[in-house]
Amino acid sequence: MSLTAHKVYGPKGIGALYVRRRDRRVQLAPQQHGGGHERGMRSGTLYTPQIVGFGKAVEIALAEQTTENQRLTQLRQRLWEQLSQVEGIHLNGNAEKRLAGNLSISVEGVDGAALLLGLQPVMAISSGSACSSAHTAPSYVLTALGHPQQLAYASIRFGIGRFNTEEEIDIVAKHAIATIQSLQNKR
Repeated sequence: MSLTAHKVYGPKGIGALYVRRRDRRVQLAPQQHGGGHERGMRSGTLYTPQIVGFGKAVEIALAEQTTENQRLTQLRQRLWEQLSQVEGIHLNGNAEKRLAGNLSISVEGVDGAALLLGLQPVMAISSGSACSSAHTAPSYVLTALGHPQQLAYASIRFGIGRFNTEEEIDIVAKHAIATIQSLQNKR
């Protein structure tokens, strides 16, 4: 299991890797050769301030987990309630069983690239996972869910985080609705 600190508001550049001792299914190769630390998996001196920052970020995340999940769920729902008023918008995935700060939608009748370009002046937005953002193919997850290829191409993912407010959600919704309707009217 790999973990990265910046996903829980910790410092960038530090992470953790849990490797099972017994019955390992995967053999990992060392990424840095030298002193043979960490059972030969890596070498070099770890940067203590980053480790402490990672630990503190996890501590804060665990302490605030319940209330923060409720707050993020409310913000996500606020955004969805506004966006869902537009014709041709589809929620990707289960309406209830989803990450609190994640809203993925697909939009009928619009070009996905034009949608991204139209939204970027107001918000940081993604059309897929960070690990596959260099690929132009539609999301295999969305096509596996039964979305036609054209609809999967016109999907966007909103990430809502610790520092987002209701006011920001309303600004994003207003701009997204205007952009979507403008693109739908051009068809």
